[in-house]
Amino acid sequence: MSGTRRPLAKRPLTEPHPSRLPLEHPERERILAAHAAALSAGQAGYRDPASGLFVLTAGFLARRGTCCDQGCRHCPYVT
Repeated sequence: MSGTRRPLAKRPLTEPHPSRLPLEHPERERILAAHAAALSAGQAGYRDPASGLFVLTAGFLARRGTCCDQGCRHCPYVT
């Protein structure tokens, strides 16, 4: 997979860009809790509490070093 090298966005890895996880999303708190738990455990991702799909963490995406331009929920490159 190729990706675009970009600088990390100027926000904490725990805070997704509002275009990827809107403030009014009904599952926002559960999603952020699952993401924070996976980040602190050093895991690559977590199961989305609503859909059950596997979602990559911002930490994993940042360590990868590039943006894949696939619209990841926790993309650390989106500004």
